Amino acid sequence: QVQLVESGGGLVQAGGSLRLSCAASGLTLNRYTMGWFRQAPGKERELVAGISWIGGGTSYADSVKGRFTISRDNAKSTVYLQMNSLKPEDTGVYYCAAERAIATRIRESEVDYWGQGTQVTVSS
Repeated sequence: QVQLVESGGGLVQAGGSLRLSCAASGLTLNRYTMGWFRQAPGKERELVAGISWIGGGTSYADSVKGRFTISRDNAKSTVYLQMNSLKPEDTGVYYCAAERAIATRIRESEVDYWGQGTQVTVSS
């Protein structure tokens, strides 16, 4: 059974930092591209960042470049999203996702597995 379990969300003031974690199980991770999406209230879900598990190549949405960093820990089968210099517009539910492909950019329409989501709220 495949599981993606997110943690690390919460409430933070603008300018602060949070680190999200996504623990994966039931997957052969070196066949997957992992990523983070987010959905703000009243808006569509959008891609935040992606990482190729086997090569470690990464990609980011323009809105988070230079502030967010995606990484992975092979031993723990965990993907992280380090979020710095947070802004109120970063508020939303953040979802971990897995697409069976080897690429740096994860495609929402091709995602095979989703996590349950974790709330991030940035106050001004």
